[in-house]
Amino acid sequence: MDDDELRDGLREAGLSQYETNAYLAVLERGTAPAVKIAEQTGIPKSRIYDVLEDLERDDYVETFEQDSALSVRPRDPSEMMSDLKQRADKLASTAEAIEDRWERPEISGHKISIVKRLDSVVEQFRAAAEDATNRIQLAVSPSQFEAIRPALEDAVDRGVFVKLCVATRVEDPHVVNDMTFADAATEVRHRTLPAPFTALVDRSHTFFSSQSHPTDQYGIIIDDLTLTYVFHWYFQGALWGTWPHVYDSVAEGTKLEYVDVRECVQDIAPIVNDGTTIPATVHGFDVQTGENVSLSGEITEIISAAPPNENGSLTLTQLAGQATIVLESDGQEYGVGGRGATLEDVEGTRIVLDQPEAWSEVAN
Repeated sequence: MDDDELRDGLREAGLSQYETNAYLAVLERGTAPAVKIAEQTGIPKSRIYDVLEDLERDDYVETFEQDSALSVRPRDPSEMMSDLKQRADKLASTAEAIEDRWERPEISGHKISIVKRLDSVVEQFRAAAEDATNRIQLAVSPSQFEAIRPALEDAVDRGVFVKLCVATRVEDPHVVNDMTFADAATEVRHRTLPAPFTALVDRSHTFFSSQSHPTDQYGIIIDDLTLTYVFHWYFQGALWGTWPHVYDSVAEGTKLEYVDVRECVQDIAPIVNDGTTIPATVHGFDVQTGENVSLSGEITEIISAAPPNENGSLTLTQLAGQATIVLESDGQEYGVGGRGATLEDVEGTRIVLDQPEAWSEVAN
């Protein structure tokens, strides 16, 4: 360690500039009159006695009278070095604790947390997936999918609707052909462009990591309904709506499930607008009271902000405003809306359609 580094270290240990200069001069000379230390260091003689007194109080030096003059010599540095090492160890432990807490934030009590490693984002997603009750929306690479497959299988086993977008490089589309999705996803689409790790759990938690460059990675963990809704539209527009299906767990059967009202409306709009009613069960909650609601009946009408196309279909753009399903149940009509419903009676979280053969093409 050179002199400049030694000076910086003593300053970090709490010594003033005068104290640092005086102590180094004492170490160099061994024993010397106080006035000589002042002359060597340029410390005013009126200050040298206070400086040496402070150093003596902290056990760096000891002063004594010699030939009617105040002299100074260095103390055995063992105690001082032990103290410095203890302080250094404490600071190192503090730094490690701060780094650990910054990289692994708890979701509770925070709206937005920024982390610097993808591993931290994935770990927090796994924890949230364990508590998922309705829906997981996810965009991952093939290797990331395999890493989190156990968490997804557990979610699907509990009845959670898993919408999975597998993102590959343009030159590697064949990778998806060798993948199996049974028991780990409800629907799968394939995006032939790399995508950031994106996961939404039950419409309230978001996990996002840019992965844009090895030296510029970061992650965002969000615990907020409104902000997660923003990522929902990013997922729908960029990671889901325009990419082809490669897997669907719904086989030929008697019912079809949706966890997104707008997707349901898109599929059934041509049929309902043609005059066909569809038996259905809606799960959600009352917009006014917030109480859980389950209604069974028939879908009789679709209300949208924009008029349907000639064939009765509606695009996602046409549904960006109002998208309402009218459900007739026990002689009453209920309006069922999607996330953030305000005009309707019920905010739907899951819609189960009974699937007559007359409109079985809806499932395809």
